[in-house]
Formats: sequence, structure tokens, C-alpha cells
Amino acid sequence: MAVARSKLTAQSQISVPAEVRRKLGIGPGSVIEWDEQSGQIVVRKAGKYDFRDTRSALGFSSRPAKRSAAALREGIRARMRSRYARD
Repeated sequence: MAVARSKLTAQSQISVPAEVRRKLGIGPGSVIEWDEQSGQIVVRKAGKYDFRDTRSALGFSSRPAKRSAAALREGIRARMRSRYARD
């Protein structure tokens, strides 16, 4: 059963019903995302930050160097050995 209904205007705009706005916690200026999942369209509140913002906040200024899967596995093994190995 649908939570609410909206009507598309001639300019292809919709109004988000008040009940849906309250559930999503959105208001004027908020951004919503439209996503397709298993043949259905899902509408959700957009996140404030993307992956680039997070990397920047953590202090990563450039893209990490590409490594092979074997090199990544070896790096993980070395880290685990140094962290958890008994002396």
C-alpha cells in the first residue's frame, strides 16, 4: 500500500506530501535521491557527504596507489602479524 500520492505537473515537478517529508526529515533545500532497486524506484534523503568528502576529512589528499590483489593480501597479513603476533 502506498504511503502517499503525488501528481506530476506539466513542468514535470512533484510535491512531496507532508507525511513523507516528516518521515524523511526533509524540508526546503533538502536533496532527495531516486534509485532503482529490483525494478522499483526508491526515494530517500541524500547523504550530506560523499566518499571524496570522507577521504578529505581523514587527511587523504590523493588517490591511493593501485595494487594487485596479492599485494593487498600480503599487506593485510603483515599488518595482522605486526599487530597480533606474540613476541
